[in-house]
Amino acid sequence: MTRKQRRLALISTGVGILGFAIGLILWSFSGSIRFFNSPTDLVETHIAPGTPVRLGGLVATGTLVKGADLNVRFEVTDGNRAVPVIYHGIVPDLLRDGQGVVVDGTLDPSGTFKADRVLAKHDERYMPREVADALKKQGHWVEDRSAKAGVATGAKP
Repeated sequence: MTRKQRRLALISTGVGILGFAIGLILWSFSGSIRFFNSPTDLVETHIAPGTPVRLGGLVATGTLVKGADLNVRFEVTDGNRAVPVIYHGIVPDLLRDGQGVVVDGTLDPSGTFKADRVLAKHDERYMPREVADALKKQGHWVEDRSAKAGVATGAKP
């Protein structure tokens, strides 16, 4: 084997190993990366009952019902369609009408989403009270910001 042939074989082997490693990494991540489906996506794709799904949207106004024994019912909407959700467990304090929510679970044959996990999303403009206080102390606070930013004021609704 000439020197040129050895170099070509070495480069080919290196590229092959690198390609295999990249493929293995992508394959391992393919099952763990999950985005959420909107209610419209969920209805239009006709997902088979029992298939694990992540559903995201807003809690439809007037649908949140917290029952006895930690049973919770609400509807997730994207403004187009709504999907009823049932959950048994403790829900986040941020879960309320009109709030963003992401739920993991399965769709049953009746079209009700049985959630295994509920994640409430706060507004991306949310600012904790401590941060707002620090900004006020440094003189960087704009008073109008508290209404727009949804600053935690400690007042109970």
